[in-house]
Amino acid sequence: MTRRTLAGLGLVAALLPLHALAQSWPAKPIRWVVAYPAGGGSDFLARQLSPQLSKQLGQTIVIDNRPGAAGIIGTDNAAKSPPDGYTIVTGDNGAMVFHEAMYKKIPYAPSDLAPVGFMARFPLILAVNPDAGFSSGRQLLDALKQNPGKYSYASPGIGSPHHLGMELLKDRTQSFVVHVPYRGTALAIQDVISGQVPMMVLDTAAGLPQIRAGKVKALVVMSRKRIPSLPDVPTLDELGVKDFEVTAWQGLFVPKGTPADIVGRLTAEMNKAISTPEVKARLEDFGLEVLPGDGPALATFIQKETTFWHALIKERKLSAEQ
Repeated sequence: MTRRTLAGLGLVAALLPLHALAQSWPAKPIRWVVAYPAGGGSDFLARQLSPQLSKQLGQTIVIDNRPGAAGIIGTDNAAKSPPDGYTIVTGDNGAMVFHEAMYKKIPYAPSDLAPVGFMARFPLILAVNPDAGFSSGRQLLDALKQNPGKYSYASPGIGSPHHLGMELLKDRTQSFVVHVPYRGTALAIQDVISGQVPMMVLDTAAGLPQIRAGKVKALVVMSRKRIPSLPDVPTLDELGVKDFEVTAWQGLFVPKGTPADIVGRLTAEMNKAISTPEVKARLEDFGLEVLPGDGPALATFIQKETTFWHALIKERKLSAEQ
């Protein structure tokens, strides 16, 4: 038997366990890592989708909230998990794009995670405390530009889409607003409701219940078009900030090396779950835009996002390390 033949047999032997794993998957509960606290947009989406996905796969899906360090702790945990299909993770703008540029070093590389596909994106809203003295988006933008440093805004954390969305707005309008980062949306929105901070950037999943209850007031959306859940709230484009669009997108990922058969099955099942009429209607009621898709499309999108945002972060000298 030749050395080449022996090497070939060794490769086949190495691949057999992965093939067998893919054939029997899923044979036990699946862990869905959410790298943010309960109550935020990422947690909301995972908890809305997991029951339907669990039903389709015939296995329990356990949501594992692992917040900390703007999502780095949970994302790193998932990236270093066995690539066996039993760990999936929500990846977003922060984890997959911003953090590489915002930190000198992070413990994982975005390439350590393989994209399964898009799930949805959350429109972002610039909202204020009702007693903060702002009656319209136009008035708010004028006040921010005319009074540099006078006002502050809250975000769920440094390096979040909410933070970078506001930084892009500041860049486009040549204004200055003080950033007050929090550890998650729930804490930030409570301080806006109480008047400790006059405004914040909210995603629709976390923001719409508070807006509908009158606890905060939506003045402008950061989407390219008005969103159906807030039809009377103008876009930044309408207020003169042209070609402005920032959303908090969410994709599903697995550790690199997960068998392709499992990734393909996850893509198909997630697209089916997110397109189920009941699930889709519930997500859209909270202002989410459902975005079924596959891994290659998500990978291409991330490349474009990385080029754009890394340039902005470098230009504005933004850093998560003070």
